[in-house]
Amino acid sequence: MFKKEKVKDLHYTVNGQISADELQSAADEILAEYGKKAKMPGFRPGHIPLTILRQKYNASAISEAIDKLMNRDLNDYIAEKKIRLAGSPKVDLSGWEIGKDAEYTLDFDILPTLPEVDLEKFTVTKKTTKLDESEVEKSLENIRKSRSIAEKQSADYKAQNGDTAVIDFKGFIGDEAFEGGAAEKHHLILGSGAFIPGFEDQVIGHKAGDEFDVNVKFPSDYHAENLAGKDARFAVKVHEVRHHKLPELTDDLAKEVGHESVEKLREHIRNILNEQYEEAAKREMRNELLDILADKIKLDLPEVLVEQELNMAKQEHDHAHAHCNGDCGADHKWDEKKERKDAERRVKLGLILAEWGTKNKVEVTREDLQQAVWAEASRYPDPKQVFDFYNKNQNALAMLRGMIFERKALDAMLTHVKTKEKAVKPEELFQQANVR
Repeated sequence: MFKKEKVKDLHYTVNGQISADELQSAADEILAEYGKKAKMPGFRPGHIPLTILRQKYNASAISEAIDKLMNRDLNDYIAEKKIRLAGSPKVDLSGWEIGKDAEYTLDFDILPTLPEVDLEKFTVTKKTTKLDESEVEKSLENIRKSRSIAEKQSADYKAQNGDTAVIDFKGFIGDEAFEGGAAEKHHLILGSGAFIPGFEDQVIGHKAGDEFDVNVKFPSDYHAENLAGKDARFAVKVHEVRHHKLPELTDDLAKEVGHESVEKLREHIRNILNEQYEEAAKREMRNELLDILADKIKLDLPEVLVEQELNMAKQEHDHAHAHCNGDCGADHKWDEKKERKDAERRVKLGLILAEWGTKNKVEVTREDLQQAVWAEASRYPDPKQVFDFYNKNQNALAMLRGMIFERKALDAMLTHVKTKEKAVKPEELFQQANVR
């Protein structure tokens, strides 16, 4: 057991000692286990003398033994004190030598105890909206567009927004062509936003046979860091322009997308839009409850968790702005004070949701995980890559599980708070829900 302890808020410093005899005894037990399988010339496995094993492996066995005994003492201590570690302790063994008593120091933070949370005292706003039939018609129009026939136009026809231009293009930074910036007979739907902002606008108005330059600037957050924020020129040639002819909205078209009639298709769209409104409203309620929890619940925070969160934020910031070369502007500078405050908020909310969710038996099922992975995979051209990533990366799967747990805990909390309704327009609801 520890000889001394020093406690300040959530930070603990404890001093312990392990005698040289106890340490060597524990190391001998490790060596004996190792000797059952070890192979050494002149000895059968399981019959290697302990003195021989000590000569070759004692240093590593001592190292393993001291970790084992320190963990034993620490586990006994936290069980007696009824505390929970917030992270791995820092170990100080300076000055210790094999053959001597091991005097060591452990520094660690513990998790705080969540105070009782009376959720019925809190009120959140549930924003409601009335479905506009024009939104249903827009969805029907999109279905028609998805099944449109692209008809080749005459040579004097000028490309319009919504047309498909069949083009060759080659990109340059200065006078140098860059990798991945060229294609032949690429089918580009004008107005789709598939290319760099400004590119498609400069193709509109051209006709088959036209050759011209398109000048654009890559976004500062472009995925290819060597191109992000840079001016580029694309040499473009138009081979042909195709205008999309939309099919009539009939029951036959509805059947093509899995519904009995146009009216059944409209009903299906209404249901989907209403579900989207409900989810947007719920996101707003979650955000409001998080603000309330962060403001109303007082909780000491383990510094080790705050530092971890701050370090991760700093790494993400540095990676995102690695291409700036000091030219990203003041808005992109690292603000230590603001970032620490944000890190503290994230840690606080994470602890609250974890503690409340555990006490209230919130669980993440296998089905929850499968649905989340499927939802993520559906956003990519090759879903198999996403499945393989999570199958091979248990840390990523654990992070996903943690995110699901927090969302389920938050949704469970929402069933206990008071709500008041507020009618808003659909666009306002989605705009607000997507702010964060």
